[in-house]
Amino acid sequence: MSSDSTNRNLKAERKTYILAVIIGMCGNSLLSWVTISDVTFSIFPWIALILALQALYQEYLRQPLAEDVPLIGLACFFIGAFGHSAFVKALYPAEGQNFFAILVVLALLAWVGVKLGVAQRKSSPVDEKASQ
Repeated sequence: MSSDSTNRNLKAERKTYILAVIIGMCGNSLLSWVTISDVTFSIFPWIALILALQALYQEYLRQPLAEDVPLIGLACFFIGAFGHSAFVKALYPAEGQNFFAILVVLALLAWVGVKLGVAQRKSSPVDEKASQ
């Protein structure tokens, strides 16, 4: 029973992180439309932003947040925002360089990977025998 509960919590956390990335991308898309003259208007970022915010709010009402979720969720939001900014500046080089945005995205991805345990080194049987 506890394994099912843990699996459900992990899926809810992943959903929160993915929604935070989508919200960051949509927010930056709308900001790019307002500030960069080459970017054309599209209704789809508005739709995606509203739906992602609604889904995130519903998930918040359904399940309480764990300890690290707000901080990692904020990092995922910035990953989406800076990632979309780097993409837009790669499409329109006259708008500036995307070096800073790429560095921020990579640093945040590394930090999120460490916090979620994805970037941890797995112990092998040889390491376990050496530690004994």
